[in-house]
Amino acid sequence: MARGGYVWWYVDALSEDGRHGLTVIAFIGSVFSPYYFLNAKQDPFNHCAVNVVLYGADKRFTMTERNARSLSRDATSIAIGPSSLDWDGSVMTIRLDERGAPIPRALRGTVRVRMRAITAQPFTLDAHGLHRWWPMAPSCEVEAAFTAPDLTWRGNGYFDTNDGDGRLEDSFSDWTWCRATLKRGSAILYDVRRKDGSGQNLTLRFDSDGSRREMRPPLAAELPKTRFWKMPRSTRSDDGRAEVVETFEDTPFYARSLLASTLDGEAVRPVHESLSLGRFRNPAVQFMLPFRMPRRI
Repeated sequence: MARGGYVWWYVDALSEDGRHGLTVIAFIGSVFSPYYFLNAKQDPFNHCAVNVVLYGADKRFTMTERNARSLSRDATSIAIGPSSLDWDGSVMTIRLDERGAPIPRALRGTVRVRMRAITAQPFTLDAHGLHRWWPMAPSCEVEAAFTAPDLTWRGNGYFDTNDGDGRLEDSFSDWTWCRATLKRGSAILYDVRRKDGSGQNLTLRFDSDGSRREMRPPLAAELPKTRFWKMPRSTRSDDGRAEVVETFEDTPFYARSLLASTLDGEAVRPVHESLSLGRFRNPAVQFMLPFRMPRRI
């Protein structure tokens, strides 16, 4: 992996009753780390983290960065500190043992992700082929069982992976992304704006077996800024309209939300994110990040 590079594995899920949700991201080369940001030539293996966020009545956030000695991996598994991801050919088992910051609440549990099908290919996000995204399993069955907090649920989820040969903030200014479960498969919208002023709008539709189908590109739809940090948000929909049902995360440079809109003729509840890499670079944001993202050696 190149100096300044990265790879991450991403899972998000919502419970069947809509009361709970989670996001799990395992990073080698933690792209949102204030420590990795200080020097683009640092070894990515020295900046690893497992980010876990629980949504619902007992919301929790953890993202502890660790060095290369805390990392072990082989063809089917990766462990970062006390947490791990293991793939047996049909189910990914994620074992979590993390602690939040600045409030040091424990987060322990097991998440099992059963991928219904694997898609055929990754997509390049920049003009030079440095950044790649693979929506590997747009439709997943997820079982979550936590002991801290005491919480168990089942639901629908999504799995993807990104990797790159340089820093995100050197190639992109911002992006928005969303994924929605459909009656037969899923839809994904990924709109990136590059630092050179160009952009790319991906409109993807996958059937339950992972095969790709054509989908008419939806229309631009404005969304309100987040309440506290005023993060800009936008998306696309069939009729150019969308609503924010709930804001899961409202941070200085990143927002995660649950929307209500229409895609490919269906009423959907997309999971949506907005990322501003210009805001991420701001010195004030870099000063605040270690309070939420501690580093353990």
